Amino acid sequence: MDNKEILIGIGMKIRKLREERNMSLQEFADKLNIEYNNLIRIEKGRTNPTVGTLRKICETLKVKLVDIVNVE
Repeated sequence: MDNKEILIGIGMKIRKLREERNMSLQEFADKLNIEYNNLIRIEKGRTNPTVGTLRKICETLKVKLVDIVNVE
């Protein structure tokens, strides 16, 4: 599995968890204090989020970091 596939897998997990919590992209971006377009890029696996951003995502979604980054 290469880096691109890992980023896509992480993005898909984030999107699934966000949708399970009935949060819109804009609402989630606002809670994370990041740009809407940056969140779209994260969910599509087009950017490599920082550990700090992943930590904020996990806190907002109330999940552990391993729940998001464990892609196989």
